[in-house]
Amino acid sequence: MSASAEPSGMAVAAAHVAAHLLRGAEVQRALAEDGARCAALAAIARVLAGALAAGRKVLLCGNGGSAADAQHVATELVVRLSARRERRALAALALTTDTSLLTACANDYGFERVFARQVEALGQPGDVLIGISTSGNSPNVVLAFEEARRRGLVTVLFSGGEGGRLRALADHAFLVPAAATSTIQEVHLAAYHAMCELVEVMLFGEAVEEGRHVRGR
Repeated sequence: MSASAEPSGMAVAAAHVAAHLLRGAEVQRALAEDGARCAALAAIARVLAGALAAGRKVLLCGNGGSAADAQHVATELVVRLSARRERRALAALALTTDTSLLTACANDYGFERVFARQVEALGQPGDVLIGISTSGNSPNVVLAFEEARRRGLVTVLFSGGEGGRLRALADHAFLVPAAATSTIQEVHLAAYHAMCELVEVMLFGEAVEEGRHVRGR
């Protein structure tokens, strides 16, 4: 690449980055102005807070990036979202982390049952199962929701578009009006943080003043 061509190439690359960021920002703005969808997320937070206050737990599952999201949300609940609020740990578990269990179940029963088998083992009436699937059609999340409903768990879906097959199995859903997986996942991240913050407020009140806690992630 010549020296004269480099600035032009960098400008094109920077414009690509800006366009990507704006796509996600525009969807987030549209959701922030959509009272029904904001209310849906607030209702999910209330379901989680109610279950946790009653001594129940939150289970989470998803594939790929959604598996990472499941672990992220579980971490925010077990540890804490904000260093400004000291509170007790909340019972949450991502069903995506035990490689021995996942590979054994996939080998013996098929990958479609890796989450349903854990719901069968761990799920109790009143627990909450959060399923994350950008398409809404992940077979192993579908089977996990079916098992959860048989066992009296509340099912919560984070998805995109119309929610696919999982929408009919979900008691509550937060759907991102986008088709691109990356955009859906980016907006989901903001939604998770808003949800976890609201759960903390519902259970423990507002955060302490800035500066009281200095440690954080």
